[in-house]
Amino acid sequence: MDRKAIICIDDEPIILNSLVEQLEKHFGIDYIYEAAESAEEALDLIDDLEDEEIDIEIIVCDWLMPGMKGDEFLLRMDLKYPRVVKILLTGQADEALVYNLKQEADKFAIVHKPWEKDEIIHAIKQRMIK
Repeated sequence: MDRKAIICIDDEPIILNSLVEQLEKHFGIDYIYEAAESAEEALDLIDDLEDEEIDIEIIVCDWLMPGMKGDEFLLRMDLKYPRVVKILLTGQADEALVYNLKQEADKFAIVHKPWEKDEIIHAIKQRMIK
């Protein structure tokens, strides 16, 4: 059986824990769930998962974080992992930025904080279909 992972990245631990809990509740034992509080921590985590031959299938990342912003991180991930489902969470980005991200990248879905109960799950499933 292939081992596959969902990675969640947010600099706010309460949001990070809530996100992981929601995904775990929906997807159950189908995935390994990993959490990071920064893009830099997530890069190290991804290296570890690669070493363990665990496939990364989904990345959910906050936009506004110290250091590397979420859109930059997800665009970097898209170069290396184009088939990975990528979701950008944002509570801070203005509409012009969101519009530009969608026009420039169309590489990831954008979900606004606070998200509705099944909004992230729906965004992931939509991206899995593509």
